[in-house]
Amino acid sequence: MSTGLLCVLALLPIIAVAFFLVVLRWPASRAMPICYFVAVALALFVWKVPGWKVAAASINGLVIAGTLLYIIFGAILLLNTLQESGGLRAIRKGFTDITPDRRIQVIIIAWLFGSLMEGAAGFGTPAAICVPLLVGLGFPALAAVVAGMIIQSTPVSFGAAGTPILIGVNRGLASEQAVHDYALQIGYTEWTDFLAMIGWRVAILHAIAGVLVPLIVVMFLTRFFGRNKSFREGLRVWKFAIFASLAMVIPYLIVAFTLGPEFPSLLGGLVGLIIVTTAARRGFLMPREDEPWEFDKKENWNPDWTGKIEISENDSNNAMGLMKAWVPYLLVVLLLIVTRLSALPLKEWISWQVTLPKLFGTEIAPNFQPLYLPGTIFILVSFITYFLHRIDVASYKRAWGSSLKAGLAASSALVFTVPMVQVFINSDGGAAGCPKMPIALAEGVAALAGSAWPIFSPFIGGIGAFVAGSNTISNMMFSLFQFDVGQRIGVDPSWIVALQAVGGAAGNMICVHNVVAASAVVGLLGKEGLVIRRTLVPFVYYALLTGAVGYSIVWFGRDGALNLGSVIAALIAVGAIAVIRCGTKEK
Repeated sequence: MSTGLLCVLALLPIIAVAFFLVVLRWPASRAMPICYFVAVALALFVWKVPGWKVAAASINGLVIAGTLLYIIFGAILLLNTLQESGGLRAIRKGFTDITPDRRIQVIIIAWLFGSLMEGAAGFGTPAAICVPLLVGLGFPALAAVVAGMIIQSTPVSFGAAGTPILIGVNRGLASEQAVHDYALQIGYTEWTDFLAMIGWRVAILHAIAGVLVPLIVVMFLTRFFGRNKSFREGLRVWKFAIFASLAMVIPYLIVAFTLGPEFPSLLGGLVGLIIVTTAARRGFLMPREDEPWEFDKKENWNPDWTGKIEISENDSNNAMGLMKAWVPYLLVVLLLIVTRLSALPLKEWISWQVTLPKLFGTEIAPNFQPLYLPGTIFILVSFITYFLHRIDVASYKRAWGSSLKAGLAASSALVFTVPMVQVFINSDGGAAGCPKMPIALAEGVAALAGSAWPIFSPFIGGIGAFVAGSNTISNMMFSLFQFDVGQRIGVDPSWIVALQAVGGAAGNMICVHNVVAASAVVGLLGKEGLVIRRTLVPFVYYALLTGAVGYSIVWFGRDGALNLGSVIAALIAVGAIAVIRCGTKEK
């Protein structure tokens, strides 16, 4: 079978997801079963994968879905615990004291606090924490989910203490002797130094594209969820948005260069959070307007914006100090950090893994780490909060009951979404002798792209994350393939691997099961396609800009400074400047 035909066939599950979720706007609980059966049919009848392997991949998907539901439940429980204790009301007042302007609040919470949480834990934790926190502050659920997904870009490559690089890229490349030979050839005798070099290049690309991410979040907030449906209202805070992005990406770059891949997002987010909240309190670069920007009255909201989880006030709750209210979230951050740093013994103690036997004679052996999952930390902190905030038993029971209902509601979508992904990425070893579907898809694109491959490289990484739900898994699948393509077209292959890692991070914006998980935390099930429609444009911007910059770098020696990549990057930059200038002109 030809490379082109295999590529088209491998694309069918992705087309099915896009058609049913984005075009027809079906809920994931209805669309994903069809997409699952499309992937199964291709695996069985085209790739001719043994039925036992398809079944094993599906069961592995159910195990992974269970871990996701566990994280979702823990995040909802923590939110409901704070709601019952009155802590959420104190946190809301604390942000209002900094500024009641929703544009500034979303930058602080989604971009900065979200980057910190991504660096500490990864695996969807920022959405699980920041999305419900935004809803608790009065944001529409759909707006909170869209904001939470868009920031799943710049910090993701260094999430969970650098897991996408240290595990994803590492496992993707380490088994190939040719990669080790190349590393030695360019002067890297230590493999960890070679990985750190790739991480530094990843950070450079992310920093370039990430500068506009907070502004994009704010513009989407005012355009799609504002009373006046105006990009202009978001552009009015462009100075503060760019300042907030630089406050995060500059320390992020410094840390990536000096300390390696473990801490750029964690320390970048932490330093940025301190700088920006201090600046906001003092009015630095804050919008000079008569009234802070606010959403329309709730009764005027589009019904699609609101989830089933309602944040209500409890008049019986006593007033609570801001520090006491924030203690649960501070405990989450602290526990996530100390349980993920290899230098500390706690990581080894709680990394106990449950591994099921290899299923049906295949190599697929589902596993999970119950103590290491963020859901365990969320539940533990919820228990601590029960005593710390002195919640009565009836209120705490109510928090558990509503959280269990919300978690179960998400299961109908995830029980087909994740098995579809596992069938897709475990489609090798069939009688047809075809490479697994993701590789077949990438090979087809590479054959068409030729020397323009650097522009397409981040999109392949993004597609990997879109279907796999993970930057780490996308890097495992495609890093070696990207390295080989780089050598084949005669450029520095480490830059192509860096472009893969950046695209895989940006793919989290449109990843189906991340969207399902983030939506489930605030009870917004059934609107997954609408979320992806909103996040698709930021993803294209991110992948195209980084691909263009990567093309400009790798072909600089052949084409000079003025090449296709630099032209595309310049056009994006000029377009951004023009939009800011036009949008901020007085009417």
